[in-house]
Amino acid sequence: MTTHLVWFRADLRLHDNIALAAACRNPNVRVLALFIATPEQWHQHHMAPRQAACLQALLNALRRGLAEKGIPLLYEEVSDFAAQREKVQQLCEQHHVTHLFYNYQYEFNEQQRDRALEKNLPQVTCQGFDDSVMLPPGSVMTGNHEMYKVFTPFKNAYLKRLKEGLPECVAAPAQRATALTVSGDITFNYPQQDFDSERFPTTEKAAIAQLRHFCQQSAAEYEARRDFPAIEGTSRLSACLALGLLSPRQCLHRLLAEQPQALDGGAGAVWLNELIWREFYRHLMTYHPNLCKHRPFIRWTDNVKWQHDDALLQAWQKGETGYPIVDAAMRQLNETGWMHNRLRMIVASFLVKDLLIDWRAGERYFISQLIDGDLAANNGGWQWAASTGTDAAPYFRIFNPTTQGQKFDADGEFIRQWLPELANVPGKSIHEPWVWAAKAGVKLAYPQPIVDHKQARVATLAAYEVARKA
Repeated sequence: MTTHLVWFRADLRLHDNIALAAACRNPNVRVLALFIATPEQWHQHHMAPRQAACLQALLNALRRGLAEKGIPLLYEEVSDFAAQREKVQQLCEQHHVTHLFYNYQYEFNEQQRDRALEKNLPQVTCQGFDDSVMLPPGSVMTGNHEMYKVFTPFKNAYLKRLKEGLPECVAAPAQRATALTVSGDITFNYPQQDFDSERFPTTEKAAIAQLRHFCQQSAAEYEARRDFPAIEGTSRLSACLALGLLSPRQCLHRLLAEQPQALDGGAGAVWLNELIWREFYRHLMTYHPNLCKHRPFIRWTDNVKWQHDDALLQAWQKGETGYPIVDAAMRQLNETGWMHNRLRMIVASFLVKDLLIDWRAGERYFISQLIDGDLAANNGGWQWAASTGTDAAPYFRIFNPTTQGQKFDADGEFIRQWLPELANVPGKSIHEPWVWAAKAGVKLAYPQPIVDHKQARVATLAAYEVARKA
């Protein structure tokens, strides 16, 4: 009997899942599904406990959805990718699998694992698919057939390809057999933290509803609202994309259904740009695997003499730097597992350009906290902020944390939400509470700035200039 095995990884959905659809195309074959947890590997890569909890909830929802279609989900837990590969080989033999289906992952270790697996399964037909992107890596290249190194020309070429033909969405599989009974829940042997399931959906139905609502109500205003953390101006769909509860193709089609001018620069175009940024970083990682190995894209930046100051790093991590917008952002991250996108840029710039701490320390801490942690996007964002990556901000562009707060949280609404110790600081004084406190003769239960921004800026420019000349 022909048996198809679908190996789920970061694609925990029934709708628009290319590997699942391909495995189920023939109604006369037996289809099995598989998920293999790797807690030791997760620990090595600092997976956030909230992301683990969200992943577990998504997996159990997927298991129930598959069972309704008559497809059993096999669950295994092993230590790492090597053991994962061996487990797949074992299960293929045990269940007489003839065809293995999976969606590609573009991180270096995952690609190595899949290549090794294909070599060790000569009797099984392995089929991989570009599912976590709208257009596959290699399909948007320069005239010299090289990967773009700057976002804007990549985006322009990308939009041209989309206008030539949109990637299709595939339907969820049809009922294959009598619905199966599912008893109990799958639980991971990994630390977990509670998360807000109202803000971060754990079912496809809820995720699709949130996507539809955003595209109908907010996408057209995204450009005007996205930079202000006190308002709900973003989609909050990043976790759904990182874990595969939604596909980027679903996002594209829903956006164009509601905002048809987005491809031509009209309403919704700026949110489409965010989806293309996500693609850019995934494509880059495929062509430059060193990005997965803690290496900067711009090589000379490895010469920067970083400060190794645990006290400064911990002050940043805890939200105790004395700069309100930075501290409010870090406390939002620590309490919710999520941070507003504008704030991610502000706190990253502060760590690297004000404290002169290695961007990799920030990248690692974000992954250890983020419910939407994604290697390509996280690495791309940190290298942009640190001026070490492709399309990076020039190293002499340094955010002023005080003026950033004044610009994007003018009345301090967001700051007061996360820094209750500043609740009584009036009006715009919230951005420099130490100045107000000194004038008012008030003692605040809030730290003084741990660094002087002007002096730090001078020191950072000098450090980068020395590294560049070296």
